[in-house]
Amino acid sequence: MADDPLNMSAADAVLFSREDPMSFARGGRLDEIHVRYETYGTLNDSKTNAVFICHALTGDAHAAGIREGETKPGWWDSMIGPGKPIDTDAVFVICPNLLGGCQGTTGPSSIDPATGQSYGLDFPILDMADFVTVHRKLIAYLGIPTLLAVVGGSLGGMQVLHWALTAPQDMGNAVIIAASSRLTAQNIAFSAVAREAIMRDAGFSHGHYLEEGTSPDAGMSIARMMAHITYMSEDALGSKFGREPQNVDLTPGFGVDFAIESYLRHQAEVFLDRFDALSYLYLSRVMDYFDPFADEDACAKLAARPIPVLVCSFTSDWRFSSAQSKRIVARLVRSGIPATYREIRSDAGHDSFLLPIPEYGDVVAAFLARGLQEVSS
Repeated sequence: MADDPLNMSAADAVLFSREDPMSFARGGRLDEIHVRYETYGTLNDSKTNAVFICHALTGDAHAAGIREGETKPGWWDSMIGPGKPIDTDAVFVICPNLLGGCQGTTGPSSIDPATGQSYGLDFPILDMADFVTVHRKLIAYLGIPTLLAVVGGSLGGMQVLHWALTAPQDMGNAVIIAASSRLTAQNIAFSAVAREAIMRDAGFSHGHYLEEGTSPDAGMSIARMMAHITYMSEDALGSKFGREPQNVDLTPGFGVDFAIESYLRHQAEVFLDRFDALSYLYLSRVMDYFDPFADEDACAKLAARPIPVLVCSFTSDWRFSSAQSKRIVARLVRSGIPATYREIRSDAGHDSFLLPIPEYGDVVAAFLARGLQEVSS
């Protein structure tokens, strides 16, 4: 793309092979994993300025900038770019679509070469460890010995936590934003209802909807509408929509009567165009089972090779509350790991981690700048 201040590049990597297959933490194996990733900025000669971005549940590799032929910037454009908190004038950013995704990386809707059909529900059950296995393979493929930092929000932050606990030698710093080390029962419940809506849709066809030519659109719409409610705070919904009618004349009925209803329906329709039902099932289930601190020795590797960890939460985030971030910090600090915690004031709810909030940006920028200064000195 001409005159690209981000120096943006998109590429595909084929990782693992028949001789070196991908073994999954909960059983199963695949001979090849295709990974779609984007990069921004320039890798320095010493390869010490790379920042790895782990995306959230419905994210993808397109984290920043506007791709040629498109109009919408990447999902974290407020954070990544020249002069932004993750400053591409100083760092080289890598963001892949994670394993199990549906935007270029191998997932349950990918074609199984053994059958010529999509894997469907025969795809191996995923674990947070599997995401990190593929991430680590990607940085080895790119020839980067140590990352300046690994950064992620929500499910992305959970990936960062697991990676830091299990392979701290891969990074100099870790940034965990609006995440959890163990989902609450309420969180598991929300995901359970979303999955049920998808799987009970006749169009799901027992996971074979691609072969059957059907699609669980109703179930996916309901899942997205409910999830989107949980991503926003009551204050955010009230200030943005209140009880405003969708039309001038509010006539009681069962259509789209209120502005909030129209907004949720729009979010659902957009979601259908970009996300896959099987990926939603697989990726959301990983979050349910994530509980690294259940292992008493979970912090042993990180304590033996401690790195600075920044943990951020938002005051109005009730989905992944500040209490959940504080639990991460408490466990790290108790193990002698240099963890810094910042609670950011925001009325936007869980979606705050995607927004350009000055205090939030300043905290992340300062943390990464310190790390960059240390490797440059």
